[in-house]
Amino acid sequence: MATAILIDGAFFLHRYRSLVSDAATHTPEDVADTLVRWSLAHLNQQDERRDLYRIFFYDCPPLAKKVHMPVSGNLRDFGESAEARFRTGLHEALSRKRKLVLRYGQLADFGQWNLKPMVQRALVKHERAVDELRDEDFAYDVRQGGIDTLMALDVAGLVYKKQVDQIVLFSADADFVPLAKLVRPEGIDLVLDPMWKPVASELFNHIDGLRSTCPRPVREISGNV
Repeated sequence: MATAILIDGAFFLHRYRSLVSDAATHTPEDVADTLVRWSLAHLNQQDERRDLYRIFFYDCPPLAKKVHMPVSGNLRDFGESAEARFRTGLHEALSRKRKLVLRYGQLADFGQWNLKPMVQRALVKHERAVDELRDEDFAYDVRQGGIDTLMALDVAGLVYKKQVDQIVLFSADADFVPLAKLVRPEGIDLVLDPMWKPVASELFNHIDGLRSTCPRPVREISGNV
């Protein structure tokens, strides 16, 4: 029977960089290859060999605009940042993979710089002075949007067209619960891959299985891993 694999791109990259010691040296092609390998590992389940329907990767295009820095006033081109180049390269590498579908959300650009939380705390405690603030104390306010909606639409299509009998979700976010409520009543097997991130006990009521295929971290699993 067929398995569809849904991957929250931002979650995957965050966990990848936490779990892989030399992740900073990996190219977009390296990450794409590893993503596919960890995904396909879900098809080998004890004595059962499952077929892959598709791997769905959800992410937003990187921010590509020029803005003035909040303190120095210097112009910064986000499109030329190392992260933007990496994200673009990763999307290109994934687009060349067989049976892998890229699904793009939209970035919500709020057009402002926000003080980082730790800097705010330091100001409140009078550990920092306002006139000591630097550009790096601020983060540009941009957030991913539309990812949950895209996932819900894809899951609805997979379920109601009866294209798969199993869905694997790479995530550990409680936001996936509405998806589970859509999937399980239709008899679809729902497996969660949290990439060894701890999952709240109440979430087990909404999944049929829990399995991480990436290498287990050597250090003890904790909320900070």
